Amino acid sequence: MTEGAFFQDLAILMAVAGVVAAVFSRLGWPKVLGYILAGILLNEHTWGGLFLQDVNSTRTIGQLGVVFLMFGMGLSFSPKDMRRARAVALPAAIVDTLVMTWLGYTVGTRFFGWPSVPSLFLGVAVCDSATTLLAKVFDELGWSRRPFVTNVLSISVCEDVICVGAIAVATGFAAGEGMSLVALGSSLGSLALFFLTVLVFGFVLVPRLLDSVGKRGDDESLVLTALGVCFFISYLAYKFDFSLALGAFLVGLIATSSGVRDRLVALSDPLKSMFSAVFFVSIGLLVDPAALWHSLPAILVVSAAIVVGKSMNIFVASVAAGREIKESVQNAMALAQIGEFAFMVAMLYATLKDAAQVPLFQVAVGASLLTTLLSPTLVRVSSHVGDWVEEKTPGRVRRLLVSYQAWLEKIRASSGSPAFESLRIAALRLGVYAVLMLAVSVTFRLLGLHDYSRFLVFFETHKRIFLFLAANLVDVGLFSLVPSAARALGDAVATLLAGEGNAKWQTHVRQLVRYVATAAAVGLFFLEWVMINVSIMPDGLAVKIASYVVIVVTGVLGWHFFSKAGQRASQRFHEALTAEERRESLAVTMTLPEPSGDVHRLVLGAGSPAVGGTVVTLNIRAKTGATVVAVVRDGRTVRNIGPEWEFRIGDTLLVLGDASQVVALKDLLGVI
Repeated sequence: MTEGAFFQDLAILMAVAGVVAAVFSRLGWPKVLGYILAGILLNEHTWGGLFLQDVNSTRTIGQLGVVFLMFGMGLSFSPKDMRRARAVALPAAIVDTLVMTWLGYTVGTRFFGWPSVPSLFLGVAVCDSATTLLAKVFDELGWSRRPFVTNVLSISVCEDVICVGAIAVATGFAAGEGMSLVALGSSLGSLALFFLTVLVFGFVLVPRLLDSVGKRGDDESLVLTALGVCFFISYLAYKFDFSLALGAFLVGLIATSSGVRDRLVALSDPLKSMFSAVFFVSIGLLVDPAALWHSLPAILVVSAAIVVGKSMNIFVASVAAGREIKESVQNAMALAQIGEFAFMVAMLYATLKDAAQVPLFQVAVGASLLTTLLSPTLVRVSSHVGDWVEEKTPGRVRRLLVSYQAWLEKIRASSGSPAFESLRIAALRLGVYAVLMLAVSVTFRLLGLHDYSRFLVFFETHKRIFLFLAANLVDVGLFSLVPSAARALGDAVATLLAGEGNAKWQTHVRQLVRYVATAAAVGLFFLEWVMINVSIMPDGLAVKIASYVVIVVTGVLGWHFFSKAGQRASQRFHEALTAEERRESLAVTMTLPEPSGDVHRLVLGAGSPAVGGTVVTLNIRAKTGATVVAVVRDGRTVRNIGPEWEFRIGDTLLVLGDASQVVALKDLLGVI
């Protein structure tokens, strides 16, 4: 394809997308429908000829739209809101996605007679509701502050996350040309491994990187750094036979914990708008109006299954989660549609199988368009329908639901005890460490499959030894974190079993349970480490012995180093997970009255607990009332430091506050 032809196609696409965006925005219609309609009007099936020189290049550009769409979706993800609505959102999303995937698969195989793989893709296409469409509809209706809206959007976002994983699993099935329980287990295991590994290492490394680049105030460097990480992780997802969408979403999710999240949203929005418009136009280019009309019965069947199936799933799940009848009806009717994910799934299948004209593509796109058109009407009437259903519900059923809701609240209150929460956190930490040890093994085994003879001949000759040592040293670092988490698990189990009383038998039982639980956890990790080593150890008895000697000596001598590094990584991971709450806490403290008094100079020594901390993690203003107005570092004065500013040894803090506030700050910083 010539350079002139490429720019001609790009000019046509952008001009059409611009006109469509302006017209549909003025009419108040979803612009996605306009982009797809424009693609239909430009394609060869409508007029018998093409307006574009090369459709394939357009589709390739459109794939960038998937990356930007999912990166933006990850950036808009709010872990805090999800935690607030998790009692409803998570179970409803799991039930809905599982049932709709099964329903779509059943419709494909039983009603349409399709093979298993396209039927699975149909199930994935109909399992997710359109978050962006819902947000736009609620905004236009002025319903954004209604109580049920938070639940609806949280359920939809949970479905987005689950659907990203479902796309990865479906892609694995398509590559393997079939389905089986073994393939399902392998795909889910690989997905969980990739998902957790990227999240853990990403939360430890990426927010710190983005904040460091963001401090320089260079927007170009910031957006290129973020997109560089995004495309690198998307490429890794692609190499592991997952979709590009998975990697892009995970990076966006990780970037939410950085202090530059809002800047990234503003900087990436124009790129997302451009490439996502091309993506939706490229979908329209694949739609054959004649085939769409021919598939109309199938489209109507799938659309009916979507509206009825998703309504029933969400209603039952919402009632089971303790929601009121009217609110459950509103949740159900708002989520009875599919959107941009269905387009991506259809496009993905067409790309994988090079079969845009198969019925799956036409049916998925047609059902998505139809339910998208119905969605605003369903949302508008949901309040009246909810009132009617609530009014017609028998009084005995309503009283039974009230008793059920009270029972649920009691269960939730008991499960929120400190001991239960400690048990959950400790078990989660141990689970993460176990998966990461396995991920390290898999990663280094994959590295061992590459040929390095072109540039590292010596490494290629002895790569199994080097990779074995590297994998085990990383595992030693992870293993150094296990004892503390195991002790926390043992303490929590002991407290739950024996209570917190001071009776002699309770003390002995707690001590026994603590030792048993701790030893069991450490023993299981050691067993996992041994099993991993069996699969990756190099050949030769002498080499094995020498390798283990190196590992043991390094582990013993460097245990303190590994432990400190692991603790810092754990702290950064925790800070990333709680970034949104800390930003809100900082915003609240900023509204406090300005402190009075003189400016004081406090120098951080090597023993200060503030070294390595940030303004947010130390929570200086809330704890002391004093304000750090500037920091002198290496002879340079930095004013208006941000919430993620990290203090170092030798920093001189210029502090504003009265005598009592400065004394409190000295105690906090360990300054004499």
